[in-house]
Amino acid sequence: MNICLFDKTEIECSSPFLSYDDKRGEHILNILHKVQGDSFTAGIIDGASGLARITRFDEKERRIYFEFTATGDGKPLNPLNMIVGFVRPIQLRRLLRDVAALGVNELYLTGTELGEKSYMQSDLAQSEKVRELLLEGTVQAGSTHVPKVFIHKNLQECLENVSKKMALREPQGPQLNPQGPLSQAGSLRLSKGPYKEQLICLDNINPECSLGAALAQDAAVPEALEGPQFTVAIGSERGWTDRERDLMQKAGFIRCGMGERIMRTETAVTVAGAIILNSMGRLSGQARQ
Repeated sequence: MNICLFDKTEIECSSPFLSYDDKRGEHILNILHKVQGDSFTAGIIDGASGLARITRFDEKERRIYFEFTATGDGKPLNPLNMIVGFVRPIQLRRLLRDVAALGVNELYLTGTELGEKSYMQSDLAQSEKVRELLLEGTVQAGSTHVPKVFIHKNLQECLENVSKKMALREPQGPQLNPQGPLSQAGSLRLSKGPYKEQLICLDNINPECSLGAALAQDAAVPEALEGPQFTVAIGSERGWTDRERDLMQKAGFIRCGMGERIMRTETAVTVAGAIILNSMGRLSGQARQ
């Protein structure tokens, strides 16, 4: 447990405490072996991070009382959204933890035409289970900020929701030239006007260009603009249908490949996320503004 997370109401009460039986309390007692006067890393979910100093142990009430001091921003989420086709429950567990650890901003889980429909009916697909796993990944990252998750029956419904949210972020519309992704020089052509969001669909069957080529053109963005917001779509274990490819093309997505090897969906999510975050300088500590 790299950070102990609390709801705002737990921290802001007059005498914040943890029960010995709370898994966070058990970790502080049995793993960290903290004593009175010691501090541990703590934070408010979707809020500030800081230090909690243990003021006393109450053996009768079995409580750990502490004082919290905010010292940081809790590692805000990255400007990266992901659309992911539903996968097997065991894979979804890993995927949710890893997405949170990477600091993905929004995750859209969607049914796909080639995906197994029963995966969406699993207990793990319920909102409370999803939240629990996202919190585990957030704790792993030592962050306080938890990705938002949206669940959709099919890709069309998902893209409609994404389009509405994108319109709020970028009123002037998609940034890619609809006449084609590649110029004669082999780099992506940008539409005129502000460029803030890049829409990428990973597709190892029928890609228009490599993910590297799609990211290389980001260097053409004027420094005066904010860093781009990426939305990346990754299919379920059998990939996309031609109809789904057409839906994404009409929505402004460019199809990108990541080499010839076939990856599991949760592996592709982690690899693509890492490549994109690295291109933004988010993994080097030198994030572009």
